[in-house]
Amino acid sequence: MPQKPQSQLLYEIAITLLPGVGDVNAKKLIAYCGGVEAVFNQKKSHLLKIDRIGTKLANAIVNQKVLKKAEAEIGFIEKNKIQTLFFTDKHFPSRLKHAMDAPVMLYFKGNGNLNQQKILSVVGTRKVTAHGKSICDRIISGFEDEQLLIVSGLAYGVDTQAHKSSLDYGLNTVGVLAHGLDRIYPAINRELAKRMLDQGGLLSDFVSGTNPDPQNFPKRNRIIAGLADAILVIESDTKGGSLITADIANSYNRDVFAVPGRPDDQYSRGTNFLIRTNRAALVESADDIRYLMGWDQVKKNTPIQQKLFVELKPEEELLVNIIREEKEATIDLIALKANMPMSKVSVTLLNLEFEGIVRCLPGKVFKLI
Repeated sequence: MPQKPQSQLLYEIAITLLPGVGDVNAKKLIAYCGGVEAVFNQKKSHLLKIDRIGTKLANAIVNQKVLKKAEAEIGFIEKNKIQTLFFTDKHFPSRLKHAMDAPVMLYFKGNGNLNQQKILSVVGTRKVTAHGKSICDRIISGFEDEQLLIVSGLAYGVDTQAHKSSLDYGLNTVGVLAHGLDRIYPAINRELAKRMLDQGGLLSDFVSGTNPDPQNFPKRNRIIAGLADAILVIESDTKGGSLITADIANSYNRDVFAVPGRPDDQYSRGTNFLIRTNRAALVESADDIRYLMGWDQVKKNTPIQQKLFVELKPEEELLVNIIREEKEATIDLIALKANMPMSKVSVTLLNLEFEGIVRCLPGKVFKLI
């Protein structure tokens, strides 16, 4: 991936360092000012006219002290060969880009493809049982050597097992961190993280020097949810990060899957709750996930000819109208605009391909034939 000019990167990092700006306000600032560099060239009086930009934030922009911190971060990035992905960049994860609260900047080290055609996030309790480890390993083994990226959080428990199993079965795996890329937490996963750099990578929206503070984990979870087509919950109690990630995934129109367990098992309470309240679909194997996501359907190699006077179902007509309006649209944008789960969108688009109505281009971009 070609490196961008340092002057541009400087301002992209700097805007994320402004105290209290947040991802939503940062995007609002950039849109209002016409570019990230233009934000730092505005007069204070102009900045104060922007909704939710108060005096404290306006002063921080005008005094430009964050630029020195951004310069130091560029030094760290260059020394450690870290990729930066700004939300306007071509290679920014397309699934994540459509989330309203998506990070403005991501830092990535590794060789994984964050826009891979099939991505599954795996989450669960830090206090995983032997049974939970076995289930996690069995499900991931069912995708052995497939072009599937496994995402998790590099935490104790289910996360660690998901990464280890992915490496064992030839799958790329990415760990999303709740701190900067200058450290690994928990430290016991340092060797695992090194292996992942050659078969996936490490991803964070935090600059170096950021500690794994408790408030960072929910922020981390939104990336785990937004990066993927679907989220799999292996084991969870009724409270914890896994259920937060599942809720975020549902708000992003991602498919959520959960492995059921016995009612009296503590770490089956959360997964059973998700299934019982229709927040997740019950799965027990990789084949279940393939079927529900439409990943088990093989596309025909024969040329597709458009059929005349095809009677469309309501959901098919909705997707066709979205693609017609956009000219070309990614599957993530289609799912967002249709307010439909990714699995249903995927299957519906596949049927439309078979009918000769749409064509799938590289990068899961669809256009009408």
